[in-house]
Order: sequence, then C-alpha cells, then structure tokens
Amino acid sequence: MTFFISLTGLNASQTELSVLSNNIANVGTSGFKKSRVSFGDIVSRSPGQAPNGANGAGVSVKGVGQQFGQGGYQTSSNALDMSIEGQGFFLVKNGEAGSATLALSRNGAFSVDADRWVVDNEGRRLQVLPTTADGAVTGTGASSLQSLRLPTASGEARETTAVRFVANLPATATAPTAAFNRDDPTSYNNATSTTVYDANGNASTLTLYYRRIEGGEPNKLWEVRAFQGDSEVTPTTPPDPQVLTFDPDGVLTDPTTPTAFSSGFTLNHADSVMENQPFSVSFTEQDGYSPGRLESVAVDRDGLIQATFSNGETFALGKLALGNVTNPQGLRQIGNVSWTVSATSGDLTVGEPNMEGLGGVASGSLERSNVDLTDELVGLISAQRNFQANARAIDTASTLLQTIIQLKS
Repeated sequence: MTFFISLTGLNASQTELSVLSNNIANVGTSGFKKSRVSFGDIVSRSPGQAPNGANGAGVSVKGVGQQFGQGGYQTSSNALDMSIEGQGFFLVKNGEAGSATLALSRNGAFSVDADRWVVDNEGRRLQVLPTTADGAVTGTGASSLQSLRLPTASGEARETTAVRFVANLPATATAPTAAFNRDDPTSYNNATSTTVYDANGNASTLTLYYRRIEGGEPNKLWEVRAFQGDSEVTPTTPPDPQVLTFDPDGVLTDPTTPTAFSSGFTLNHADSVMENQPFSVSFTEQDGYSPGRLESVAVDRDGLIQATFSNGETFALGKLALGNVTNPQGLRQIGNVSWTVSATSGDLTVGEPNMEGLGGVASGSLERSNVDLTDELVGLISAQRNFQANARAIDTASTLLQTIIQLKS
C-alpha cells in the first residue's frame, strides 16, 4: 500500500513541476495568466470500518486553475497594442463564417494583415461593436459584433459648395485702361487663387482677378472675375462679372452675402475691406475635399477606435468589444493566452470598456505576464523536495519489504 500512496505523491509532484515550469516558460508572454495546482487527499475505507479508522490512500490532483490577477504593463509605440485595465477579455474570431469560434484573449498585441483586417498573432480578427461616424454605438451584444477592418481612404469626396475670401483691396489703386485679359497683368490690379473640388474629389484651381473700375462715387467699385481652371465661371444673377462696392470708409456694402456662381459654389467676400495698404488676403476657406488616405488610428480609454485621414476627416471605425464570464477559471484554454466558453464558466456577456464592471483600455501598452519569477522558483524547489520525499518513501518501503523477505527465508 505504501508504494501506491507514494506513487500518487510522485504523480502529484510531477504535475506541480510541470505547471510551475509552464509558468516560468511564459514569464515573457504578453497577457499570460499563471496556473496553480489544487490537491486533495484520498481516503480509503470500508462500510464496516469505524469512523475514526479510515486510512489515507494518497493525494490526487483536483484541478489546475489559472489565476486571472492583473499583470504589469509595458509601453509600446503601436496604437493597436492594447491592454485591459481591469476585468474583461478581448474578443477575436477566426474569419467571418457563422461557425467561426469566438475566443477570449488577454493578449492585446494586434496588427494589420494584407487585407487590412486587425488581427492577433494567430490571424484571428479583433471584434468591435458598430458605431456611427461620430462614435455612437448602434448595436450591442454578441450578435452585433463585427471584425475591425481599416479603410485605405475616407471613401468620400465632398464637392466645394462655398468659397470665402477676406481680402484688403488697396484704396490707392487706379482703374486699368486695357480691356480685361487674364494673360495681360496690366488689365487687372491683383489676383489670388485657391483649390476647389468637384463631386468626384478632383481638384482644380479657382483664380480670382480683381480690377478697379470707375463710377459709383463716392463709393469705390471693384470688378471680380473668377476662373476655374481655364474656364471662366460667372454669377448666376447680375451683375456679371461680380462687382464689389465699398463705401468711402472702405467697408464692403455690397454684396454682403454669398453669391452663387455657375460652377455650383457660392463666393463670399464678407469682411473684406479697402484700405490704404498693399493687396493682401488674410483668410481663405472652402468646404470641399478629395478622398483622404489613412494617416493614423487611435483608441481612447473607452475603446472608441478612430481613423484620421489626410483630408482632415476623422471618424469612428467601431468601439472595442470586451467579453466576460461569471467564472473565468472555468474557461477552456486553447493556447496563445486565449480561452473559449465552457459549461463551467457561465455565459459570455459582451459590453463596452468602462461599463458594467468591464475594465478600461490603454492604447500603446501591453499587459505583461502575472508570473512572479521569485515565487515560481521557490515553488519549484518545494515541488522538487516533495518529489524527492515521495521517492525516498518508496525506497524505504522497498527496504522494509526486502527485510521481511529475508526474515522468512
């Protein structure tokens, strides 16, 4: 009997050595959670045996449970490296098929694959909740999850519908005598330009030519001619060309509201003045843009993922989804610091960071392993001693048995 009791001790110690070795091996694995072995004694008794006469029959391994304590953090320059500060798991899925398995992970080292999906180091796609462009969540729960994919462009172009110039036209300027000709600089006083866009996002140059004209005393008149590319565009209502009227103090009196032009945009000279200063343009604005190229991605502490484009647009791509279960130690391990739901873990709940008990998200950092190397080495020594003690017990039992055999002979 002693042999079998000590054998259970050897097996238990070997299991503990394996678990401790695995903890030590993964001390550098991001998001790794250390494991701990639980033991229980075995009691052998018969129905007719006295209550206080039961004999111990060894030890058994009751389970190997992971400890989900928080690990430390290390900073990163990658915005898609994320860590969870508190409870919860990242949700990842292998592909888009309905049968694809949803996994829970604490490893927040994500990257972008060739098809622009945000994936972990096993190629599983990061799951997010859908949002509007300004970040309002439009779907909740596991049924609303979507894989995060980065766009290459904003996907939208905006046609220029309004142009504004704030200019100073020199009060001392004289009216040119030559008929207007954009190729003849003596036929106009000043010129300025800006870029405008059509409905497809194609850029063209809008050039304004300012020409002092006589008449209208005591007011001062300036003629404005507009060319988009090589074609002249004109006001949709008279006068044509547009005329700016300044009072004797140099204040613009007409037009003071935007003027519609044949190209589809309005031109506004509000706040322009006529002073005894050289020609200058202090402000230029137009509301069109071409499709932008993706420049950066940012994730805030609430998990909102926003993309910024070269045309100045910024909009939300989704909100990071976090999952949790009632009993994390009941999760089934599948490797790569990830788990799936099991019968003992409880149902999966999906929510937003910093809500319903879920932790916040830190972008540009990774959660380190929660393994304390010193504790593991001490435990390794203790497990080794236990193994040696059980081996010595077997050796002692063998010696006793040999002695008994010699007595009988």
